[in-house]
Amino acid sequence: MEKQRQKTCPVDMIGEDLLYNIFSKLPALSCASASCVSRSWNLIITRLLSLPNLSSSLSRNPNLKVAVNDVVEKVLASPIRPQFVIASIGPAFDLDEAHRLITGRFGSQIPVITSISQGIFGQDATTNEFEEVQWEFEDDEAHDDLGNENQGALLTVGFLPGLTVDLIPLSKTRGNQLMIDDLVLSIRDRSSSHSGSASPMGILLFSDEGTDIKPVLEKLDYAFSTETVIVGDGGSQFLYRGETVINPSNNKASSTAAVALLFSRDRGKPPGVGETQFHVMLSTGISRIGPTYKAVSVKERPKDYSTWLTAKRDAVRENLDGQTILDQIYDELGGPNHCPALYVGVTKRRKCSIGLEKPSWISMHEFHEVLRGDEEYLYVHGVGIRSGDSFRFYHANSELARASCNTTANSFRHLKQDLNYQGDHHTNSNGVDMNKKSVFGGIMFACCGRGKLFFGEPNVDGSPFLENFPGVTFSGTYCAGEIARADLSSYKQDSQEHIDARCCLHVFSTVYLVMSYTPALPQH
Repeated sequence: MEKQRQKTCPVDMIGEDLLYNIFSKLPALSCASASCVSRSWNLIITRLLSLPNLSSSLSRNPNLKVAVNDVVEKVLASPIRPQFVIASIGPAFDLDEAHRLITGRFGSQIPVITSISQGIFGQDATTNEFEEVQWEFEDDEAHDDLGNENQGALLTVGFLPGLTVDLIPLSKTRGNQLMIDDLVLSIRDRSSSHSGSASPMGILLFSDEGTDIKPVLEKLDYAFSTETVIVGDGGSQFLYRGETVINPSNNKASSTAAVALLFSRDRGKPPGVGETQFHVMLSTGISRIGPTYKAVSVKERPKDYSTWLTAKRDAVRENLDGQTILDQIYDELGGPNHCPALYVGVTKRRKCSIGLEKPSWISMHEFHEVLRGDEEYLYVHGVGIRSGDSFRFYHANSELARASCNTTANSFRHLKQDLNYQGDHHTNSNGVDMNKKSVFGGIMFACCGRGKLFFGEPNVDGSPFLENFPGVTFSGTYCAGEIARADLSSYKQDSQEHIDARCCLHVFSTVYLVMSYTPALPQH
């Protein structure tokens, strides 16, 4: 009997709850090692690692290796089972080297996307303070007083219970033809295999800066249920890696124009695993001005990716040249100096189909930046406008954007009430109370035109989330085109206004992807 007592290790006498708390404070690698000690430890750690988790960190260190090490060590300072990795770096860092360093720290089967963004927002690895960083790009005099050196890194790692994650690239041929139908069919196939539904729960999309992502978003919006969340960065440089990559093209001459991080419900999830949900909110930053116009003469210029057009106003027969149109708009604004950023919002009605399916009519709304006007034409950035399309002018408006941030903050408060969130009862390192529905993380995509210079103070874009969910992981990037699948309700300036068209690529806006978790019901 005495010998049997001597063989009993004191640590085995520690209760499960205490062991659970000890393991929850271990770094990720140490926790993984501890799971191999015994079957009982493995069961406790498996339960711990089954919690929803989003971990993120930012580093301003000017040395790439040090910056990567800072953020990796920070996100792995607590137990996590990574399903995906998203990294953003400054333009002064080498993208290939950064991607190599980051992928080297995570298993080969974990999807990794590394991009050069227009800026980053997140919690500093050293100070734990939230920082807003916007990079200075060539010929970008507007950001000269931001005082940064284009260096820094942001890393976000996630585990979302009940969901599977895949990487699917959008290929383009040597002739720059986008293989959009192949992308859609691959997403449908993969989502069906995981969930039984052809529409996935969410798509996180990263587009190359040289890709016209509008026709891609048009087909994604057409092809999938309105329940499918689509958000992302519409114009960056990126690299990706993952054993789970599904390549929709067997064409060896093809290259990647965009990459989709696909989230599908897992119908084979283990018992006791709850439901992860996505919530998308949009803070707009542009106001409409002037009457409605209709495009008359339209000339596309693919070489410089622009469109030349004349237009007419409703109930007015004569065609208007670009200078006449702009003079009317500037009169309402108080002069061109009062409008540093001007856009046309074009409403389009087109036929759309996937593969050999029968085409259907869809309505969409797209923004095109106004370049200039003369006595012949109005010149706008982008292509795809046709004669007969109607459009209105929009201008960047910081006061409206601030008011929209306040509206978003109110929406977060309602979400918090709906989820019965209580910030005083966190049970894991990421602020999740497993006994009730909880928000456990958020990701932000903000227009690079917003930020400190736009609002006159930092961290305005992040404030709606941070004020409502303190202590919960939140990070984001600044983009040259923020993606969010949405209707036009956020742009309405009249409560009586009715707009059927949808919009997926925005300007001067901030997109919030919020993640919540609903625990599984107790099993009896």
